[in-house]
Amino acid sequence: MQEKKTFKPFVPADVHMKEFTLKAIVMGCIMGCLFGAANVYLALKAGLTVSASIPIAVIAITIGRKLLKTTILENNIIQTTGSASESIASGVAFTLPGFLFLSVVNDQSVGEQFFNYLTILILAIFGGLLGTLMMIPLRRSLIVKEHDTLPYPEGTACASVLKAGEKGGDIAKTAFWGVSVALVYAFLQRIVHVVAEVPEFTTKLTNKYFPAAKISGEITPEYLGVGYIIGPRISGALVAGGVLSWLVFNPLLATLIQDQTMIAAQLVKLGYLSSVTMPGGPGNWNPVTHQFADTADAMYRAYIRQVGAGAVAAGGFITLLKTIPTIISSFKESIGSLKDKVTTNTVARTDKDLSLSVVLIGSLALILLMAFIPMIPGDSVLSKLLLGVLVVVFGAFFVTVSSRIVGIIGSSNNPISGMTIATVMATCLVFIGIGWSGKTYEPMVLVVGGMICIAAANAGATSQDLKTGYIVGATPRFQQIALFIGAIVSSIVIGFTIKVLDTPTSDMIKQGFTHAIGTDKFPGPQATLMATLIKGILSFNLDWQFVFVGVALAVVMELCGVNSLGFAVGAYLPLSTTLPIFAGGAVRGIVDWRKRSKGEQPEEDDLGKGNLFATGLVAGGSLAGVAVALLTAGSENIAAQLEKLNAESGLEKALSPELYQLLGVVFFIIMAMMLYRIAMKKEKIVITE
Repeated sequence: MQEKKTFKPFVPADVHMKEFTLKAIVMGCIMGCLFGAANVYLALKAGLTVSASIPIAVIAITIGRKLLKTTILENNIIQTTGSASESIASGVAFTLPGFLFLSVVNDQSVGEQFFNYLTILILAIFGGLLGTLMMIPLRRSLIVKEHDTLPYPEGTACASVLKAGEKGGDIAKTAFWGVSVALVYAFLQRIVHVVAEVPEFTTKLTNKYFPAAKISGEITPEYLGVGYIIGPRISGALVAGGVLSWLVFNPLLATLIQDQTMIAAQLVKLGYLSSVTMPGGPGNWNPVTHQFADTADAMYRAYIRQVGAGAVAAGGFITLLKTIPTIISSFKESIGSLKDKVTTNTVARTDKDLSLSVVLIGSLALILLMAFIPMIPGDSVLSKLLLGVLVVVFGAFFVTVSSRIVGIIGSSNNPISGMTIATVMATCLVFIGIGWSGKTYEPMVLVVGGMICIAAANAGATSQDLKTGYIVGATPRFQQIALFIGAIVSSIVIGFTIKVLDTPTSDMIKQGFTHAIGTDKFPGPQATLMATLIKGILSFNLDWQFVFVGVALAVVMELCGVNSLGFAVGAYLPLSTTLPIFAGGAVRGIVDWRKRSKGEQPEEDDLGKGNLFATGLVAGGSLAGVAVALLTAGSENIAAQLEKLNAESGLEKALSPELYQLLGVVFFIIMAMMLYRIAMKKEKIVITE
């Protein structure tokens, strides 16, 4: 207790310096837009996001401090404003594309009309504001009073970055080097196609030993970087799930299912194929020969993804159950903290929060706006009022839970999926209890789940930002306002990015796809899971036998001591996603092993050179992916011009398709070796008090 009273921030409370300035807010908004777009891209492709706070802080102390002459408190406002984008991007991408996968009526999802830019924008803003609003009364309890018991690892690391920048040192060089490497690699891969995008090898269906087994990898810099950041343990669980799906389930199903028309009929049932008499769909069905061009992909879509969905749902719920003691204690202590108000007339600068009336008025306004805005699903004002009340009630609970959990285990381990699953299930039960069952109510449930997902994710990120501010000596009120601004501005770009990435390519259109999200290009694993759960509970049209197999699979993994949620996500995603991520995790594992063998300390924080370079790979690769998507979707003329630069067909003719794919693997290995060499360097930023 004594340590809490004597804690002194880097900038004392009685020191006044520039903090909430226009240049800080503008730069934070720009960073938020860039990292928000990058995280949407990554969330839809791999079901993962990366922290934006530390990369933005690195950029802030490089560009802001050197060019704009910003103070440490202005740099903190830059990263606070920008970091709101990461959590909102993940919350939006993990849930709202689910509108596309709800029950089909008249050849169209009942939620498709709500998957428009304006609805996505409104829900993203509302969810982001809710997460920050609910954190205002909790800051003193969780951030100040429990400073020594709740470490908030990302927030503490970000404060270290800001303090390091203030003391001098060029810590941004490695991150920018990573961005540069990623951009060059992305140009070679996505523009001129010297590097193959997805090398793959599939055994023939007629192979009597191992039929329809498929190994593939989308060898991109962002996946390599993500794997390095999350480490060998989590990436190993991810790829293990992929191995089970593609190298166990697929060969087994190929052996048992002799008539491929059965697979086509299952795809028709799931809405992937219009009819068994029509060509196209996953695996490229041929109704004349009654064969798929890619049977492995067809079986994955028809059966294995549903097993994976059940496993992800169970894994998320198990994760939530394991945190119940934390949830209960967190909620009790946070409610108790509201009674402990500052009674002194003079409040220190570092303890000035927005008023509690802002929270109450904001919550009421949120409920009323949801009731009267026409873009929100609902057949009456009364039904929309219920949505608003459910959002605020669930939001108050899960924001508290999210903040305390990330304080202990960090934002990257926050069981957001579990909280969203619990919200979706509870909302469905409320609806069924009042007689609202059927397809027309599915979009309303997704609205509640989506907003809670965004709010809980943003609450976790907000907590880390407030922890950073507490350590460096920021003014909480300015941070809270910056978070509001960042949530609104980043939502504008996030909604736009999702709609652009959803634009199908010409090849997708030929196969009958009207949306890119939901295909192998952008699987959107969490969003399809939420839609699957909602359909199953409200419309009773889910293939529960596959789902329960997935549930049992998650339980088995948990009993074996394996992270069931990570394994389940790997079983759900294509192996092409998890395999290159595992490659990055393997590099991290080798680096740590080599350092231990030399008697050195393994890299465990975000200031290590390996982490900084990996962060640059993720940022550069993701932003390049968004840029290419913008160029090709925005103009057919630009797309045609870019296609002229495509060297893939020429290289395949000169080398053969197999050697061309092998060339891509060689480039990926070279990039992995660069990551390894940089991570093995001993230089590291040291913070001195």
